[in-house]
Amino acid sequence: METKEKYILQVKSKTENLAKVRDFIREIGSNERISSEITDKLVLAVDEACTNIMRHAYNHRNDQDIILKVEVKQGKVVVTITDFGEGFDPQTVPDPDMPTYMKQRRVGGLGLHLIRALMDKVEYQTIPNNYNRLVLQKNYN
Repeated sequence: METKEKYILQVKSKTENLAKVRDFIREIGSNERISSEITDKLVLAVDEACTNIMRHAYNHRNDQDIILKVEVKQGKVVVTITDFGEGFDPQTVPDPDMPTYMKQRRVGGLGLHLIRALMDKVEYQTIPNNYNRLVLQKNYN
């Protein structure tokens, strides 16, 4: 399968840069004529992933790198997000019990659940003392 385009954005782990990340994904959606519905799902999932990196992998340090690479292939968008912070095992994060969650009026903690719900494929890899890589795939045809 031939790759049509590859887009790259590198930002520091400042929350102010989340707007750049969202604009980057929206611009790709527009350039590639991907529907606004699919683009919105990509924007939300990538924003949530980058927010989690800032909070958890980098523990709110705002001078660390986050690298996004986006490939548009036949009928799918693949977003690879790389960071160099603390890794984790996503298998240890259970799906939330939504009725209990709502009853407790909790705030936060739904990021990974949301990403999994929005994307068609989610893969996470940690290379200890080196980097973390999250690959999100969304089919659009």
